[in-house]
Amino acid sequence: MTNYDYIVIGAGSAGCVVANRLTENPETTVLLLEAGNPDTKPEIQIPLECTHLPGTEVDWGYFSEPEPYLNHRQIFCPRGKVLGGSSAINFLLYIRGNHHDYDHWQSLGNPDWSYQDVLPYFKKSENQQRGASEYHSVDGELSVTDVISPTAISQRFVDAAVALGYDRNPDFNGIQQEGAGLFQFTVKDGKRHSTAAAFLLPILQRPNLTAMTGVLVTRLLFEGTRTVGVEYLHEGTLHQVRVEQEVIVSAGAFDSPKLLMLSGIGDAEQLKALGISVVADLPGVGQNLQDHILVPVTYEATQDLHTANTSNGIAETGLFLHSKGNLAAAPDLELVFGPILWAPPGYPNSGLGFTGLVVLNHPQNIGSVSLRSSDPKDTPMIRINYLQSQSDVQKLVDAIKLMRQLFETSAFDEFRGREVAPGADVTSDEALEAYVREVCGTVFHPVGTCKMGTDPMAVVDPELRVHGVQGLRVVDASIMPTPITGHTNAPTIMIGEKAADLIKATGCVSQQIPSAIAN
Repeated sequence: MTNYDYIVIGAGSAGCVVANRLTENPETTVLLLEAGNPDTKPEIQIPLECTHLPGTEVDWGYFSEPEPYLNHRQIFCPRGKVLGGSSAINFLLYIRGNHHDYDHWQSLGNPDWSYQDVLPYFKKSENQQRGASEYHSVDGELSVTDVISPTAISQRFVDAAVALGYDRNPDFNGIQQEGAGLFQFTVKDGKRHSTAAAFLLPILQRPNLTAMTGVLVTRLLFEGTRTVGVEYLHEGTLHQVRVEQEVIVSAGAFDSPKLLMLSGIGDAEQLKALGISVVADLPGVGQNLQDHILVPVTYEATQDLHTANTSNGIAETGLFLHSKGNLAAAPDLELVFGPILWAPPGYPNSGLGFTGLVVLNHPQNIGSVSLRSSDPKDTPMIRINYLQSQSDVQKLVDAIKLMRQLFETSAFDEFRGREVAPGADVTSDEALEAYVREVCGTVFHPVGTCKMGTDPMAVVDPELRVHGVQGLRVVDASIMPTPITGHTNAPTIMIGEKAADLIKATGCVSQQIPSAIAN
């Protein structure tokens, strides 16, 4: 049986980064296992095709359980199942989050995760088109670029925001996040620059890296509480492989907790009920699921919007702002604008149009991921609990009204047609609330299900080592204790960068269950 120093499970936004950084040392051997296939689907490389990737063979295609606050609708939850993971099927936006997000993580008991601590890791990955600065670098592998040729209507969105009193913001990843401006994207030479393209494909010839696709990891292997390898299914056959140092789970906010639970790490009573032997009783595994909420406001356009050169076809500009009465340091609303008619199911969804997406960055919903059975082929049970807080509903209703105000400014006069959704006749708070509950969905940013910390519900410590076992870390968006203000791809890449340094610096250090958890 071949042994490896490290096994990385999941070649996604974090896993590709970790595999790259660990194999920089030619003496370190790494096995990278990906459930999906190589990223050869042509649409992956074409930014304008991003809306056509969810629901295809490169997507796990998950759905939530019927949501109790959304008239029992099930929410479509796409996740990348391909080299590059969700960075290969996302909408390509590069948004790091707010400075205060990371300072908040540190205040929760996670030292060395403040904004000043993580900024060097954002910069380490980045090859910024605009050049190097205090906040940006040109030395990294990941290409971060401007919209090739912004549409006139997208620039009008910024003008409309300024007309309503908001600042212009030339850089959402710079000194401040608030205000309106153009997004940047993970695009290189007009093609998507996923983490597979940036971090993995250039190093596949390293002799100390073995990368396998089409591999479903079924469980982690333990001797006592020491992680000694993994079991995986490949082409219909079960295999086992040993690890000398650590296993790094980078399977994402749904599949990382699923794998931990299948392996005996989770709430002991729930595991026993499924016939799974308990390795570590960690009740927080799969809990604390949080996700941003999205609601579209869609209008017909009166003329061709000339979208052929846009960077992703759905979003070019945005506005970060505080909702009415919000005194938090970070803005809790993001308004995303795109020159495309993107209406919810049941509404006219073809022809010329433009769409504003209302996004709630810090909703109150707390959900969970749990096992459907002990069969690794079963999908996880996902409960998001959107809109369990009435305050979230009111924020979204108010944000729809603001989006309408933006679209009714003179900046949109030459483009504005009929309102498609929610529709001009939907005006009362009650009617808008009904619309929100009918159509709201995910922004594809699930986090938190293996959260970082030392409290009784924490799953990993601040060095991302799983509590109560040895030789195991989780490195992906699931470790975020709270959501960030923006999009999760860039922060997940940062987490991969920081984790690689932590692994190199500390190796495998014995982990004990914190007293708060043990008791």
